[in-house]
Amino acid sequence: MRERYIVRQPIKNETNQIIAYELLYYGENQAYGNSDDGASEFAVADTVYSFLMQNMEKSLKDAVHFMTFTTTLLMKKTPALFPKEGLIIQIDDSVVIHPLALRFVQQYARDGYKIAVNEFQFAPRYLSLIDYIDYIKLNFKTTSDSSIKNIVDLAKSMNKKVIATEVDSAELHGKAVSMGVDALEGPYVAQQMATKAHSSSYLQSNFFRLMVAVVKEEPDMEEIENIISTDATLSYGLLRVANTAYFATKQRVTTSRQAIMTLGIAQLKQWIYLLSSTNANNEIDQSAEEFLKLSFMRANFCSELMNYAKDIPISRSEAYLMGMFSTLNYLIDAPLEEILSTVPMADEVKAALLHHEGRCGQLFELVLSYEQADWEKITAQAQALGVPAYTLTNIYFNCTESVNDTWQQISAPTGKTEEGEDRKSVV
Repeated sequence: MRERYIVRQPIKNETNQIIAYELLYYGENQAYGNSDDGASEFAVADTVYSFLMQNMEKSLKDAVHFMTFTTTLLMKKTPALFPKEGLIIQIDDSVVIHPLALRFVQQYARDGYKIAVNEFQFAPRYLSLIDYIDYIKLNFKTTSDSSIKNIVDLAKSMNKKVIATEVDSAELHGKAVSMGVDALEGPYVAQQMATKAHSSSYLQSNFFRLMVAVVKEEPDMEEIENIISTDATLSYGLLRVANTAYFATKQRVTTSRQAIMTLGIAQLKQWIYLLSSTNANNEIDQSAEEFLKLSFMRANFCSELMNYAKDIPISRSEAYLMGMFSTLNYLIDAPLEEILSTVPMADEVKAALLHHEGRCGQLFELVLSYEQADWEKITAQAQALGVPAYTLTNIYFNCTESVNDTWQQISAPTGKTEEGEDRKSVV
């Protein structure tokens, strides 16, 4: 079976905050939308269509998404499957030159869908579309500086947004920002974190839920564990407390459940009250929220991959913490090595997080490669771990759905319902 992956690539503004995602597809040994073979293009489109029919709610739930639609997908009326406020219809030259596909695009624009064009050119076929276009995407590796400047100037004069793509270095990132683009996308962008949060802070609404849970007449330990396990800083703090001399046991406490049982409800309440006094006025900013959500996604992905990966010398709980703790150096003002030295963790987990070594390091690398849409590494790493490549996309989007559902609950303290919550907007 050929490898076929679908992954979300972040689109960020100049301060590295995620403003949207692009759904990228890889299959038949090529990137989605790059096929010159009509039969292959149809097979690719059919695979994407089938996947989206099964995973619509998981893939387009929490943000605005750009998605490339081939001629075949447009003729299948695939965009109509999605709410217009959450989808940007993205097209490339193969659609621009196809009269039938182009009519579909124009109709979707009239129906209220937003349109993005890949690698826009100063050519009649593109300029004739300008009134229907909302986003212009430019490949900064292949487009000349003079063309970029002219297109950016045109876009700004007509209230269009420009997104720099294929940004794979700090130099290209700086160049794109200096030339006035509205957003950026590419390998370098995907790997960059926003400015370090260094808030040493938990998510406030998560903490309030924990406060409510521990003061119940009959606290539910599983509920308490679930709340703590969605927050990297709470998990880290709990493990540190549980392994102090006061609570010293013969065995190291290495999971949230063990830590809760070690402390007991009375001491757990005291720890939470202490947190409330030291951090009550510290608001979580957008960058800290990004790291918390990313750590939660990695934790779920690492844990779920344990169902398939072979010869991993740690438990699922330890794999979960490996993903959860991977962003701690962005949340706590200290090097990751120093942070990890303060909590007892399996040596294999520390080696994986610090040096990407061993079987655990391979597992962590697979998670990072999928995050970054590094197609070649994904396949090689999955094979090395014994993870069936065909399962990765479903695992990834199942984790995405789980994270989004949980995040909605813990990050909406005002009590907004799912229906009443505003969808994130792009630039």
